[in-house]
Amino acid sequence: MLSYQHHYHAGNPADVHKHAALAWMLAYLTRKDKPLTYIETHAGRGLYDLADPAAQRTGEAAQGIGRLESALPADHPYRLRLHETRALHGASAYPGSPLLAALSLRPGDALHLAELHPGEHSRLSAALAPHTARIRREDGFAMAHAICPPTPRRGLLLCDPSYEVKADYDSIPRHFARIARAWNVGILVLWYPILASAAHGPMLTALTATFPGGLRHEIRFPPVREGHRMTGSGLFVVNPPYGLAEETAHLSQLFG
Repeated sequence: MLSYQHHYHAGNPADVHKHAALAWMLAYLTRKDKPLTYIETHAGRGLYDLADPAAQRTGEAAQGIGRLESALPADHPYRLRLHETRALHGASAYPGSPLLAALSLRPGDALHLAELHPGEHSRLSAALAPHTARIRREDGFAMAHAICPPTPRRGLLLCDPSYEVKADYDSIPRHFARIARAWNVGILVLWYPILASAAHGPMLTALTATFPGGLRHEIRFPPVREGHRMTGSGLFVVNPPYGLAEETAHLSQLFG
């Protein structure tokens, strides 16, 4: 277990889907002059170098951010965060979701991150050092259950597991139901891969039954390399913010 490391896949089409939607939601939330909490259960290292041999080897970033960035509006929150990251860390730097959140939040907002992999946790701590964040090396669901409802109560939780633990597909609906009972105003965002096996199907059936008002958005793309099993990317959002349906429709056109 704990073998997955995202730097081989950073900037791929699924990242573009997930991060563009996340950046939009954070921009929406920060429009109001009210503090918020951001929670991430599977944070990764937070900052990636797309010139790294590991990233270059797979070629996934070229099919993702390399191909799609210019199709986004110049003032899209995701593009603004990309430019800010490069200005701070160099031309080949790419922000993971924890850094996207850190760059989007304001003084008075709370940032809680969990990462269990020891090496990724160490890199995450270094990447987020200039920012105020509570970073834990522990199971992300345990962290979420411990702090929900958070202070401030307004906010967003992102769950973005690697799904290398196949039991995640069965346990995530139960975790989301428990978190939502404790934090009924929280925006809960789940990312999931769309694989040839359709392993996500029963999980989405359970989530939809528990959260009939949830927003489900999926995009499809060709495998980024021979033998790659991912053919799309999905998001399920509990308590979706106003306007997210329109924003995800725009993202569908981006991938179309």
